[in-house]
Amino acid sequence: MTKNLTAGPPTRLIVLFTLPLLVGNLFQQLYQFTDTAVVGRLLGVQSLAAVGATGSLTWLLIGFTFGASGGLAIPTARAYGANNLPQMRRYVAAGVVLSAGIAAVITLIGLTCGRPLLRLLDTPAELIPQGATFLTVTFAGASATMAYNFLAATIRALGDSRTPLYFLILACALNAGLVFVFIAVFHLGVAGAALATIVAQGVTVVLCLALIGRRMPELRLHKEDWHFRPGELGETTKFGLTMGFQMSVIAIGALVLQAAINGLGADAVAAWTVAARVDQVAVQPLASFGLGAVTFVAQNRGALQWKRIRVGIFRTSLVTVGVSWALGAFMIIFGTSICRLFLGAGEDNVVAMSHKYLVLNGSLYTILALLFLLRNAIQGLGVTSVPTIAGFMELALRSVAGLFLVSRFDFFGACLASPAAWLGALLPCAVAWFYERRRLLRNEAGATPKAEVSAVPAAV
Repeated sequence: MTKNLTAGPPTRLIVLFTLPLLVGNLFQQLYQFTDTAVVGRLLGVQSLAAVGATGSLTWLLIGFTFGASGGLAIPTARAYGANNLPQMRRYVAAGVVLSAGIAAVITLIGLTCGRPLLRLLDTPAELIPQGATFLTVTFAGASATMAYNFLAATIRALGDSRTPLYFLILACALNAGLVFVFIAVFHLGVAGAALATIVAQGVTVVLCLALIGRRMPELRLHKEDWHFRPGELGETTKFGLTMGFQMSVIAIGALVLQAAINGLGADAVAAWTVAARVDQVAVQPLASFGLGAVTFVAQNRGALQWKRIRVGIFRTSLVTVGVSWALGAFMIIFGTSICRLFLGAGEDNVVAMSHKYLVLNGSLYTILALLFLLRNAIQGLGVTSVPTIAGFMELALRSVAGLFLVSRFDFFGACLASPAAWLGALLPCAVAWFYERRRLLRNEAGATPKAEVSAVPAAV
């Protein structure tokens, strides 16, 4: 089930490892896609807008769990690539400790600050009651979300991207059935949509633990694995918190933008919600290549396979650019029709605004493709500062869009936010990758191996 990515054709390995991630990410997006469609169809545009108004707040905290989980898995992947299984298990144990702490903090913040933050974001008054209800249920289940993200990331760190996919498909099917039952049968309203997702994620947690217990002895923790050696807990904390904060910093910019969109009225909020859901599904292939790259790079960094990293990322960049062109064309041609699936009759204004969003974003997916790939490759090498800088660039540019462009160009100004943020974040990542690529070339030549190896601490 596990797979070592340090031997074999790099591009083929990355693509094959990425395919299950892609399918899994698409199904994960179906959680939100299904919730949005059912809420919009059964509860109406106002309920849809209420859920949409919580999107940036949810991503601020829940997105932290996703980023942190990916960071916690990097030392694990390195140690596995170096074939140092005792250290790998200690990194996993450190990740368990940190995951529990992160989940507790996020639950506390989400439950106590949800309604005040909705008011701070200038959410229309009629949307606040349902929005607050959705946030309360979502953050009450933050532990299940964090546990699933951490377990799935850990399993992927060992090269197994298929098993989490199977669990996710099952959970998605469960979520689709539960969201309909909770809303249409038990009349739980928007709370039913959030509850369905939590229950489905809880099922995946149980399945991941059962898998580890029965078929992945490498990840079974023993008493000695909880005794960390100097630097191990600190390194795990550095990667986990840094990547978590990167996601939250990006979300803060989205919060500023969300506040500006809320000021445009319920139709604009609904249009943004629908278009963002469709867009999130469309970009999953690009995000999946990034996730595949970070595991590939981390394992090969642990094994000191410098040329494989350089060649694998270059060839994968060609693949992702081609995929971005195809996705952009699809969104431009079919995106509007997909948006209509979320809405009832007579919502032509909402559809027209969604169309504007999708055409602009789809035209510029190539920028996002390179951003996902290079940022994750750099993180896999152990460089955390540059992706953090990129996150602050996204924060700044989304905030500019929220503070200035929306007031001048209305909804179109909001549509400019994401492409501008992608470009701003890509610039430092591209410069950093150019520098790291030169370092990889020097390591290949054996010019200064000791200095280069010490530049980024390895889990060996």
